[in-house]
Amino acid sequence: MSTTFTDEDEAVELANGTDYALVAAIWTSDVSRAHRLAARVLAGQVYVNAFGAGVEYPFGGFKKSGSGREKGVESLDAYTQTKTVIIKL
Repeated sequence: MSTTFTDEDEAVELANGTDYALVAAIWTSDVSRAHRLAARVLAGQVYVNAFGAGVEYPFGGFKKSGSGREKGVESLDAYTQTKTVIIKL
């Protein structure tokens, strides 16, 4: 199945219009477009001109694609609680 779109906004709307968001792929020869779209697509991993499930990289799903983060410093977030203390002397 393929889905067509007319511009970047519609492509992002289609990509983000799903219940799951573990991995996404963007196919383009324009590096600026790749960075722009990768920032807008809601997914735990975004590939450009490639596709896979890079379990060797830090990852975690968005939406219904699971909870938490695996590998990398983000995985420690579940075990920490940030607290700020400000003292004026």
